[in-house]
Amino acid sequence: MISRRRFLEAGGVTAGVAMASHSLVSKAAAQETGASLPPSLAKLQSRKSEATPISKEERQARQDRARQLMRENALDAMLLMEGTSLRYFTGIRWWGGERLFALVMPAIGEGFYVCPTFEEGRAREQMANTPGGEQPDIRVWQEDESPYQRVAQGLKDRGISTGKLGIEETVRFVFADGIRKAAPQTTIASATPVTAGCRMIKSAHEVALMRLAAQVTLAAYEAVFRSLHPGMAQRDVSNLIDAAYRQLGFPGEASVMVDEATAYPHGLAAPQVIREGSIIMLDDGCTVEGYQSDITRTFVLGKASDKMNRVFDIVLRAQSAALAAARPGAECGSVDAAARKVVTDGGYGPDYKYFTHRLGHGMGVDGHEWPYLVRGNPTKLQANMTTSNEPGIYIRGEFGVRIEDDMHVTENGAELFTPKPLSLEDPFGKA
Repeated sequence: MISRRRFLEAGGVTAGVAMASHSLVSKAAAQETGASLPPSLAKLQSRKSEATPISKEERQARQDRARQLMRENALDAMLLMEGTSLRYFTGIRWWGGERLFALVMPAIGEGFYVCPTFEEGRAREQMANTPGGEQPDIRVWQEDESPYQRVAQGLKDRGISTGKLGIEETVRFVFADGIRKAAPQTTIASATPVTAGCRMIKSAHEVALMRLAAQVTLAAYEAVFRSLHPGMAQRDVSNLIDAAYRQLGFPGEASVMVDEATAYPHGLAAPQVIREGSIIMLDDGCTVEGYQSDITRTFVLGKASDKMNRVFDIVLRAQSAALAAARPGAECGSVDAAARKVVTDGGYGPDYKYFTHRLGHGMGVDGHEWPYLVRGNPTKLQANMTTSNEPGIYIRGEFGVRIEDDMHVTENGAELFTPKPLSLEDPFGKA
């Protein structure tokens, strides 16, 4: 599946093939294959050895916590399908399209799986590394049979067919509806209090993986910044990003926005070429043992205008205000308000006129997850929550500035995983 990071870029490349010079294409191809790299990329070293995988014991602790939250929220069981929550609790990486593969985890007792018969071998291979995976209860179904009846029978066997089943929030309607029809005495409910309740609070290990991911992303951005020159198109910059992540040892990518496209938080599809004095925005991150980074850096190739510098200063102060407001007990909405006040007081208000999106989103095994730093969200921050902190000002027809770092709520306040940028012209400091 094409990501948001690549969607706009792909449109721009399609529309602007004729703009790419033969020399730039050749250089990009060389960088893509690793044949030659700019000095700032060539000196990057792999940090893969610093990343320790999540253990089976950690996943068992997560399942124990999930069962506790199920009982607290009057759920008798929780159903997970392919996606990050299944991976979070079991380590299983699954894709299945229209065929139901699911884990049903009761609040009390052992869980069971429902699996297409022809996929049983692949399923057992992964289950061997999950908590309780030595002798899993697998209910298989043939192509002409109903997987929903297998779910209903499993609930009956566990004595909870008249109970409440929490469905993970990304499960498609067709599956939830099929279960509802096959188990009409079962009450279908949301499992978000359980999944988000577990995933929002990070362990020390998770925080370490996210800190590493953020550091890797910033290192990639800096190496790319020091390799830019006029005439480059978005694809050329993306090739540099790809090469930097290969050097650093982790998969990652970034969306690239140039000049007027930076006034749109997720850019434009039109082809963009860097020129002397261009303002450039890099956004997104990498994955370290399943954990995400999400960082934005905005900078200028050459000399920034006075207006650009003023906007940058406001955005930087807004990020600092949000950081100061983030602490255990603070409402998520209040952190957004702290940043938004700085932007409005700086002349770029009211409300969402120039700062067009929420301040931030939770992060973990998904790049966007609970909690959300947005106006009106009364959720109270807790220690070891992790979110983005990304104020921005977007002036249509001119330019935009966003500064995004990943934020960790500590016992007494909050920290950023990476240093703040210094300026538009020298965002990372002198080499």
